[in-house]
Parts: sequence; structure tokens; C-alpha cells
Amino acid sequence: MKIAQVTPLYEAVPPRLYGGTERVVAHLTDALVELGHEVTLFASADAETKARLAPVRDQAIRLDPAPLKSDLAAHLSLLAEVRRRADEFDVIHFHTDMLQFPFFEAWAGRTVTTLHGRLDLKDLSGVYQRWPRFPLVSISDSQRRPLPFANWAATVQHGVRADIYGFHPAGRGYLAFLGRISPEKRPDRAIAIAIATGRRLKIAAKVDAADRAYFEEEIEPLLDHPLIEFIGEIGDGQKSDFLGGADGLLFPIDWPEPFGLVMIEAMACGTPVIAYDCGSVREVVEDGLTGFIVRTDDEAVSAVGRLHGLDRQLVRLRFEQRFSATAMARRYVDLYARLGKLREADVGLAAE
Repeated sequence: MKIAQVTPLYEAVPPRLYGGTERVVAHLTDALVELGHEVTLFASADAETKARLAPVRDQAIRLDPAPLKSDLAAHLSLLAEVRRRADEFDVIHFHTDMLQFPFFEAWAGRTVTTLHGRLDLKDLSGVYQRWPRFPLVSISDSQRRPLPFANWAATVQHGVRADIYGFHPAGRGYLAFLGRISPEKRPDRAIAIAIATGRRLKIAAKVDAADRAYFEEEIEPLLDHPLIEFIGEIGDGQKSDFLGGADGLLFPIDWPEPFGLVMIEAMACGTPVIAYDCGSVREVVEDGLTGFIVRTDDEAVSAVGRLHGLDRQLVRLRFEQRFSATAMARRYVDLYARLGKLREADVGLAAE
């Protein structure tokens, strides 16, 4: 198939540091190429990809040093270029939320839109009622709940490349927290769990400008404890060692997480996950097999003491079976083909 992948422009593809959506797009795109498809990636010029790159901005927005820039203008230029070339592709796969809807109504049946964020926002329902013809993909069944009426075509869970995450048969005696410092990610819980269990905790996390006050007022004072080490934001080159060296990943979220990419990144290294029972967690973690699902801090503390009983080789195996980039790409290929057959059937009925 001839496939267009259309990514947001906020991060490079894959991201140099923190970033979820663009990382998934990077791994999906490469896996589709490896499966024999002709893929064009619409992204910033600093993308690294096995596909044919269609650069639409000189670099990703977040690390662009220019003091003044417009992310809306950048994304409108992106969509204009995709629209100009729309007839070249069998399927156009958007990862840009709903921004493309007004511009691609004529091509809606040849598009797939994966929604990567939370969907319980006030204004979203009106958008999906206004543009109902676009086939949508959720990244977990949990993510769909606020919009049950939307045109859901499938749930396709995320995957990442297996080759960039090395398997570690044993941890090195610490717990890990990876992601973003924010109230909903609950790094304070991770710190409390580590202290209660007497375990070292390494925190590798990004601090957004919007969360700077939360970090300085709520989290930074907790970092003086001798068991806590704050590393800061890390990229793919450091993740394998960081996650693989951990006895377990703490995922103490307090919000309806649509997926939680860091959970499968940990599993790729053989590292089990202790995750709070929110959002997609039950669809990702297999309780007692690839980690533990908990509801309270006491349950999390107890789970830390049981990490040694989990088989890290089996954790890696379940990652390969469920969450590799190849597994994700095959699920998308099946979806593309199914939607193509539906479209052909509709055309046939219209001709009659």
C-alpha cells in the first residue's frame, strides 16, 4: 500500500528527548516500511526514518531556538502539503487530533486518525459530531469512554521497536520513574513509595513550563532525601540502561491515562511495572505477570516487595508478543485493508 503518515511537528521523529506521539509514529513508520509498504512521512526535516520524508518545517518546534514561532501556522502548512498530495496515497494516517477534519472532508474515507490524548475535554464531542465520517482509532478501549458515539474503527495499542531496548535479566536495586513531572503523573507518590520501602528511586523526567511551579513547590523539596535521585529529561539512547537497570517502574498516575508508553518501554527491557488502576492500565499491565496493578499506596508498597517473584524474561516476551512496533504495524495494516474493502463496497453500491 501507499501510506502517508502525518505527525505533529512539536517533536522530532523520533523525539530527541521526551515525546510520545512522535515516537510512536517513528516506530510505526519504520515497521510499515519493513513490512514492504511504500510510506511517506510528513514531518519536520530533522526526522530520522526509513520512509520517504516529506519535510514541512526545518526542525521540530519544541527545540527550535527561535524565540517567536507559531505552531498553528506550522501545522496549517503541514496539512496544506498533505492535501496537495492526497491523491498519491491509498491511505492517509493522521496523528494530528482533529485539525485536519475541515480540510479533508472529500478524502475522509481514505483517512485514519489515531487519537493520542485524553478525550474528556468540554469541546471535543461537538467536533466528532460535526465530522462523523472520519474513521478513528483509539489507543485503548478506556480512552473511548467519553465519546462512545464517535466513528471508532479500531483500538490499536501502541508499540515500540524491540531492537532499541535491550533486555536486562536483573535490576540493579533501584526503582524508576520516567516521563513528565506533573500533578496527574504523581511523582510525589513514587517518592513516598520508595521511601516507605527503603528503595532508591531514580527520576528521569521532563519539567514543562506549565508544571514548573508544581515542580518547584511540591516536588523539588522532596528530592533532598538520600534515596531520591533526580536525573532530568533523557532520550532513547539512555532509556534502555535506565529502565533495564530498575527492579521495577513506578507508574503512580492519577488521571485517565490513554495508554502510557513508558509502561511498554519498561517491559521491553524486562522490567515489571507497578501501576495505579487508572485509564488504560488494565489493558497494558497483566497483573502478576508483567507487573502489579494497585489502587492504594499501601498496595504499591506491598507490590515492591513482590517484584523479585516476576520473571523478567517473560515480561520481555509479552512485550514482543503484544507491544512491538511490528505487532502494532500489522494491526494497522489489517485496519487499512478492512477500511479499503468497506470503501470499495460503498463505491460498488453507489454505482448500482
